Amino acid sequence: MSVLRSARRLAALSAAAALLAAAHPALAQSGSGRQPAPKGAEVYFHYPLDGLRVPERFTVRMGLKEMGLAPAGTEWPNTGHHHLLINTEPGPPDQPIPADYNNIHLGNGQSEVVVTLPKGRHTLQLLLGDHNHVPHDPPVMSRKITIYVR
Repeated sequence: MSVLRSARRLAALSAAAALLAAAHPALAQSGSGRQPAPKGAEVYFHYPLDGLRVPERFTVRMGLKEMGLAPAGTEWPNTGHHHLLINTEPGPPDQPIPADYNNIHLGNGQSEVVVTLPKGRHTLQLLLGDHNHVPHDPPVMSRKITIYVR
């Protein structure tokens, strides 16, 4: 393919992407390549609350404002799915959230999960992930809370 034809093709693709973004701004990704988070989006704990004493097995209930829940793999504007971070810090915002004991994926779009933790002090934080488990731009993340398992 000639350089001129490649340049024309690139210009046509850029113009098409610009038209799509203008027609459907929610479908456009942010400049970082991550899905944009709508203004005012917020994730929070319904239960437990900061400082609460809980049994070893308890249900975490999550809330979400200005966005909807969708299963992992479902690419839909202004949606994501919950990740519960236990005793850990969020990773790099441009990388998928790991799936392990400390990063619980709620990939079916759930808004609650039963967890079992050993006795003692634990931290919990919520982080919304997009269809590929990558945090939105900016990240939709709760403040970190501390709970005590009795």
